[in-house]
Amino acid sequence: MSWLDDTDDDEPEFDEADVRVRPNPKANRPRTKRRPAHGDAVVARVLGVDRGRYTVLVDEDGANEHEALAVRARELRKTPIVTGDRARVVGDASGAEGTLARIVGIQERTSLLRRSADDTDQVERVVVANADQMLVVVAAADPEPRERLVDRYLVAALDAGIRPLLVVTKTDLADPADFLSHFDGLGLEVFTSARGEMPLERIGAALVGHSTVFVGHSGVGKSTLVNALVPGADRATGHVNVVTGRGRHTSSSTVSLRYASAAGRGWVIDTPGVRSFGLGHIDPANILRAFTDLAEIAEECPRGCTHLPDAPDCALVEAVAEGRLGDTGAARLDSLQRLLTTFAG
Repeated sequence: MSWLDDTDDDEPEFDEADVRVRPNPKANRPRTKRRPAHGDAVVARVLGVDRGRYTVLVDEDGANEHEALAVRARELRKTPIVTGDRARVVGDASGAEGTLARIVGIQERTSLLRRSADDTDQVERVVVANADQMLVVVAAADPEPRERLVDRYLVAALDAGIRPLLVVTKTDLADPADFLSHFDGLGLEVFTSARGEMPLERIGAALVGHSTVFVGHSGVGKSTLVNALVPGADRATGHVNVVTGRGRHTSSSTVSLRYASAAGRGWVIDTPGVRSFGLGHIDPANILRAFTDLAEIAEECPRGCTHLPDAPDCALVEAVAEGRLGDTGAARLDSLQRLLTTFAG
């Protein structure tokens, strides 16, 4: 007998019939990473979100335009879905009472307005998607205008590739000239509004054909302006605390509202009033790119140049010192430097 035959006759022999398989107690299929293609999905605009329910506009600008209610699909649980998103929706999107559709995807965004809790926080909070304009609303008084907060809005807009506009309300209480001089050189389109004298036609003309996000400090009259532009919007309005000088938060959520006039239509996106706007996520290169005329000259700057007044060998600083940019160019460089300082500060 060879060593190959040296086996223990007492060891049991096994075959396939002896293998025990634990049954699936839930009788469900094993999970797979493959997701359905959802070829029947329709694209809808996200108008707002409330406690995990999304109001979406189906067949936008079509003959069957209507609102529907939807929830987020499980595979999107880590994907932020915000007002302005173009969502791919499946299920019952008829909008009938008691129906609920499902969001299974988000179309590529053209822009993304973000903020952080503070300048050191790298976690971004998405404010709105696919906006192409930002209307900054500030009061000439009550509450006092905050130049630095407006600067922060402008930095966030330029970083997102969004065109900023400025509205100064309550000009019957104070002259905004000194405040507005702070923004010389930016080329901002500015509107002024007093009690009973809102320039609704001019502001409305700037909204036609655009998706415009309204931002501003609490109590500046942003919701009042929205209600005047969009009859029936019924956005809550508040007052300014006479002790602290601060406005009370009234609008608690971001919502898209249809603007319509004889000149055309657009979208007004109203946001809650904020007292701070963190810039921890901003790329400073995007701020410079918004100043196209200065960005071309800045290509001559040394690598890592900050473009601030004390930056060594800065081509922009030298161009102003030599008078090559004129008064307008000098004002624009001053605005750029102020925004870069705001970001860095």
